[in-house]
Amino acid sequence: MARKDRTGNRKTRDQRPVRRVPEMGYYLVVTDTEATERCFFTGLHDSLPKNVKKKLVIKVIETKTQNLIQKCLEMTAYEAQYRIPWIVFDRDQVPNFDQIINDAEKCGIHVGWSNPCFEIWMFAYFGNMPAIQESWTCCSKFGELYKSKTGQEYSKADSDMYKRLCECGDEEKALQIASQKYEQRLRERKVIPSQMCPATTVHELVKEIRGKVNNALYPLSD
Repeated sequence: MARKDRTGNRKTRDQRPVRRVPEMGYYLVVTDTEATERCFFTGLHDSLPKNVKKKLVIKVIETKTQNLIQKCLEMTAYEAQYRIPWIVFDRDQVPNFDQIINDAEKCGIHVGWSNPCFEIWMFAYFGNMPAIQESWTCCSKFGELYKSKTGQEYSKADSDMYKRLCECGDEEKALQIASQKYEQRLRERKVIPSQMCPATTVHELVKEIRGKVNNALYPLSD
């Protein structure tokens, strides 16, 4: 819905204030969970060096699973600065998991999906992505591993989650493991996301952001 000006008239797209687009990109991440993804991506942004933090924005929005695409389209249509839209969600108990992914990609929206859940991606920080089919089991097993590695109880709402993953784990290794697992599923001729377990594409978003940061910090000389 279009916003109104002080006279009560609706503003057209041309009348809306033009906001400066961050030099390294404005990532809109729409997710269907209340805490885990927000804590992870907020932590990722907080970890960026000060000289690049203002040049790259990560905005996380929560909504219902069935509204992921619509919410993403609404925000990118109204706010032009959202140049890089993503939806991030899990297979979990979502019956139309594959359809949501297909529909999003047709709309030009990137998808960071995890099968069975987001914790399977975080497992990779500690060197492995175990063959676990159920979300509940995955979360429980990850919680045990997280405590053994960090000395802290695992909480989906832990604001230091990302920091602890990087300090006690290895993000570069996590990116490699996630990529290898994805390629392994393809070699097994499993090309439908709901059949690719364990697997995730969240690493593609993290890798893209990290790549931009590294290029800004260590630019290639001509």
